[in-house]
Amino acid sequence: MKQRFRSGGLAAWSIRRPVSVVMLALSVVVLGVFSLDRLGIDLLPHIIYPEVRVRITDPGVPAKIMEDQITRQLEEQLAITEGAISVQSRTQEGQASVDISFPYGTDIDLALRDASTRLDRAKRFLPTTIDPPTIYKRDPSQIPVLELAVSSDEMSPVQLREWVDYDLSRWFINLPGVAAAEVGGGNVREIQIIVDQERLANYGLTMPELIEKIRKENIETPGGRILTESRELSTRALGRFKNVEAIRALPLNHDNQPGSAILRLDDVARVLDLHEDERLRVRLNGNAAIKLSVQKQPQANTVAVVDIVQERLDWLKSKAVLPDDVSIAPVSDQSVFVRHALNNASSAAISGGILAMLVVYLFLGNLRRTLIIGTAIPLAIMVTFILMSLAGLTLNIMTLGGLALGIGLLIDSTIIMLENISRHQRLGEQPADAAINAATEINSAVVASTTTNLAAILPFLFISGL
Repeated sequence: MKQRFRSGGLAAWSIRRPVSVVMLALSVVVLGVFSLDRLGIDLLPHIIYPEVRVRITDPGVPAKIMEDQITRQLEEQLAITEGAISVQSRTQEGQASVDISFPYGTDIDLALRDASTRLDRAKRFLPTTIDPPTIYKRDPSQIPVLELAVSSDEMSPVQLREWVDYDLSRWFINLPGVAAAEVGGGNVREIQIIVDQERLANYGLTMPELIEKIRKENIETPGGRILTESRELSTRALGRFKNVEAIRALPLNHDNQPGSAILRLDDVARVLDLHEDERLRVRLNGNAAIKLSVQKQPQANTVAVVDIVQERLDWLKSKAVLPDDVSIAPVSDQSVFVRHALNNASSAAISGGILAMLVVYLFLGNLRRTLIIGTAIPLAIMVTFILMSLAGLTLNIMTLGGLALGIGLLIDSTIIMLENISRHQRLGEQPADAAINAATEINSAVVASTTTNLAAILPFLFISGL
C-alpha cells in the first residue's frame, strides 16, 4: 500500500497543529511590536571612529611657540600610546590639536584611557599658562540633533545669554535621551577692572597685591556648626560680591591705622559691567541670537529626543514660562533627515511587498494564496524586530535596506512553495497531503537557494576598515 504522505518535517507539524501555529504567530506579533517600540531610530548605525583627539588652548600665544612648547611635547608622549598607527597634529595661534588613530575594531575606551595616561605624563613638560587639556573620542553621536536660535526684542545680548544659560537650557538637560544642552554665541557677562597704574603706585600698592585683595574678598567659607538644645545648625560666611557697586566699594586699606581715609577700589580703578570679546556671532532674522545645541545620548532615539524637546518647548509656551519677547526657531534638525530616509526606505519595502503580492495574484489567480504571502511578510518582519532588539541594533537606512532585501528573498521562497502546492492540488491530492508533499519536495531547494544568496553577501563581512 502506498504511503499517504511523507513525514514532512516542520511543514507537516504546522499543518497538523493549526491552533499552535496561530498562537505562535500571535506571540511573534506581540513580541515584535514590543521590540519595535524599544528600537532606536537613527540615520546611520552607531559608529565610533577609532580616533582619540587632544585639544589644548593657550590664548594669545603665537603658532610657532605653540608648536615648539606644546605640540611637539604632545606628539612625543602620545605617539607611544598602545595600538596607535598614526599621529596627526595641527597648530594655530592659541590652539594645538593632536589626533591619534587606531586600527578599526580597537576598543576605543581602552585606547582613550591609555592616551589619557600619556597626556598626564606630558603635562609635566607643558607650560603652566595653558587651559586644562581636553581629550575625547570621535563619536558622531556628539553631533547636536537639534540646534535652536533664541532671540529677544527687549533683552540685551548679555541678559539673553544669561537667561538661556541659566534658565532655558536647564529645562532640557533632564529629559530622557538628552545628554547635554550647550549654549553658544551672544555676549558673556564680564566685570572688567581697569586699574590706574600711577594712582595705584601712589598708594603704595602693586598689581599682585590688588589681585590678591579682590580674590580674598570674593569668597564664601563654611562657619562651622552651632549646637542648640534641639538641633544642629550649619553656618557659612557670605562674602561674595552681589553687584558691581559692592566691587567698586571694596576697601583696600582696611589694615591701616584708625582714622585714616578709606581707600576704595574705584579710587584706583574703573569697574565696568561689560562682556567678553565676541568670538561666535549668531543671528536670527538679522537680530542678535543665542544658539542652544541639544545633544542626545549615544543609544537614544534621534526622532524621540527631538520630539520630546519640542514637546517641552510647547509646554513652556503654554505655561507662560517663555517671555513674550523671546523667539525660538530651529536652525538644524537631524530628525528631518532621519524621518525622510526612514519613510523612503519603509515606503520602498511596503510598495515592493504589495507589488510582489499583485504579481502572485496575477500568476496564481487565487486571492487566498495571495493573502498567505501578505501574512508571511509582517510575521517575518516582526521576527526581525525581535532579533534586532536583542542585538542592540537601530532602525536606520542600513538595517531597513537589509530588511527590504530579506522581504524579497522571503517572497521568492513563498511563491515557489505556493506554486508547488497548487500543482499537487491540481493532481487530485487532498489539501493537507498536497501541502506536506509539496513542502517536502522543494524544502531542500528553497534552503539551498536562500543559502546561495546569503553566501554571495558573506564576503562583505570580511571587509576591514571603516
